[in-house]
Amino acid sequence: MILHKTKQASSCLPTKGEKIKIPIQNTTYSMESYTQGLLTSHLDDLAHPVVMIIEDSDEDFYTFTRVTQNLDILKRSLYKFLRFKDGDESLDYLFREGDYQSLNAPLPVVILLDLNLPGTDGRDIIKKVKQTPHLQMIPIIVLSTSSSHIDIQTCYQYGANCYMLKPMGVLEMQKTVQILFEHWFQLALLPSYGQFIV
Repeated sequence: MILHKTKQASSCLPTKGEKIKIPIQNTTYSMESYTQGLLTSHLDDLAHPVVMIIEDSDEDFYTFTRVTQNLDILKRSLYKFLRFKDGDESLDYLFREGDYQSLNAPLPVVILLDLNLPGTDGRDIIKKVKQTPHLQMIPIIVLSTSSSHIDIQTCYQYGANCYMLKPMGVLEMQKTVQILFEHWFQLALLPSYGQFIV
């Protein structure tokens, strides 16, 4: 399930009153109920591990989500994807500040992070998360178009767990996401995942 939490409504959302279809559930919703679900349905969910995606590009995010729809349902059905579009609100969510002060929900099991973001930069997010004892165990996977040696070194110095290049094209993206899912969500044992296993 893909969830969005942004300060402003995405330009890719349907217009007010327009009916949309959610392919997985094959259900039609009004604009109001759809956006309300996106903004609130994750907040009190204690049963599903959350993959936090910090990505400001709608195009890159929707390419990613289209690719995940082609993966085996068992590889993604356990997870909810929660998207943020800027660094400042991402930190508010992680540190339970601002609008999230009273949020009572598990922290994300993984953070997928773009580097160049509005507000706080992705590099600073890595640094702040990895310097905070109760957050530092969350794996951070950088998914960026930058192949800069300086960016790569900086991210690992700050504590990133993985740095992957964001490829151009749907087929290349599909291969990258397949590898990412197989490694991090099938082979690797995530530090906080045990709380979700019944």
